[in-house]
Order: sequence, then C-alpha cells, then structure tokens
Amino acid sequence: MIKMILNGLNCAGLCFLAICIWGCKAKKEVVYFQGRLDSKEEVATSYDPILKSDDLLSITVLGLDEEAAKPFNLPLFNSGIVGGYFQGAPTQPGFLIGPDGNIDFPVIGKIKLAELKRSQAIDLLKKSLTQYIQNPTILIRILNYKITVLGDVKNPGTFTIPNEKVTIIEALGIAGDLNITGKRKNIKVIRESDGKKKEYIIDLTQSNVFDSPVYHLQQNDLVYVEPNRSKINSSLINTSNTGIVISAFSLIATLVVLFTK
Repeated sequence: MIKMILNGLNCAGLCFLAICIWGCKAKKEVVYFQGRLDSKEEVATSYDPILKSDDLLSITVLGLDEEAAKPFNLPLFNSGIVGGYFQGAPTQPGFLIGPDGNIDFPVIGKIKLAELKRSQAIDLLKKSLTQYIQNPTILIRILNYKITVLGDVKNPGTFTIPNEKVTIIEALGIAGDLNITGKRKNIKVIRESDGKKKEYIIDLTQSNVFDSPVYHLQQNDLVYVEPNRSKINSSLINTSNTGIVISAFSLIATLVVLFTK
C-alpha cells in the first residue's frame, strides 16, 4: 500500500514538473519583448516616408503671393452633383507617381519623386519652384498610405494610415493583436522596393524588435502572422471529418467488444 502511494506521489511529481517545464516554454513563445530593453538616445523619434510608384500625393504650394502659387495647386472638386446640387465635401485630387517614378507637375512638367524621402521631395520641388515663387512652402501628404495585416490575427485586413506613420507593433494592434495560436517568433514583413519584393522576419518575443529595419512600416507593406502547428491541425479537422472519425472509433470499439467476448 505504501509502495503504491509512493508511486502515485512520484507520478504526481513528474506531472507537476512537466507542467512547469511546458509552462516556461509556453511563456517564452507567447510573451512579447523578452530580454533587457536598453534605452537609446540616438534612436530617431521622427519618421520620413520614402515615396514610391503608385503613391498618390497631395502637394500644396504656398507662398507670399497667392496668385503666383495658384497655378501649382490642383483645384478641389466635389464628389458628385445630384439634382443640381453638390453632394459631399470637396475632395483634394492628387499627383500619382507613375511606373517611371515621375509625377506630372503643373508648369514644371515631369519630375521624379520615387525613392526619395518626403523631405528630399520637398527640397527638390522648392528648388524647382524658386524661379516662379519667392520662398515657397511645400506640403506633401501620401493620400493612399496603407498597410495589410494577414494571418492569425483577430481582425485581418488592409488599413489606411492617415498620419503616414505606423510601426509593426501599432499595425498588429490595429488588427486586434495576434491570436494565442499565432507564431510570435516568425512574423513576416513583405516589402516591395524597386519592383522587387523582400521578406523580413520579426521575432516579437525579443526586445531587439525595436531595432529591426521594418519596425517602422512603409506604405503597402504586408505583415503576415503564421499560425502554429496546433492551429493548422485543428483547421484540417472540420465538423464533418470529426463525425466520421467518431463513427469509425465507435465501430472499432464495437468490433473489439464482440470479438473479445
């Protein structure tokens, strides 16, 4: 009797140890930003987006002489006319960066902005406009700045970012965060540059995620969260398959009982 009790205690101890080991492993796979996070004063606090082909730009030119600046600004237009009345708020049109990287700007003509940072594009336009406007002020916004988050998150989709600045952490937050079954060590960011796609891997469980070259996302970046093995396996067993498996086990159990009597 005592031997049975001791064996039972040993089994319980082994089970408890296994649970603790599994719990520690699970924590390492689930908890974000593990390890020491060193503050770095040299990290830039601002983000300057890089302009790309297919970006739709809102470009506003300001100057002391409004009439001199007027030819360089596209007029607002209304969304539609119903019954002779304008419906909706006036919409500002934009300059589309073509496949060749150029926009067709009033008076100046073709000017290449693709692969320039926004600040560089502003400087280039200022330099081009100085012969027409004294001390011009240039404002540039990306009207179609969006990112896509897919995979094992609560709310996958494509999201427009109005302030043109988003980190991978913010993007996952917008998508409702990862499901518990999402792989935190293998977040993929797919980015296109110069017509070529490049893949980056992010490990959210490590604090060095903040040093990643894709920590700040760019327009049209794709973030993909891969599901873990248990999620994939569970998706393979749907309701109809479950019924078939249960029926098969029931048949096998019945046959075993019949042949063992």
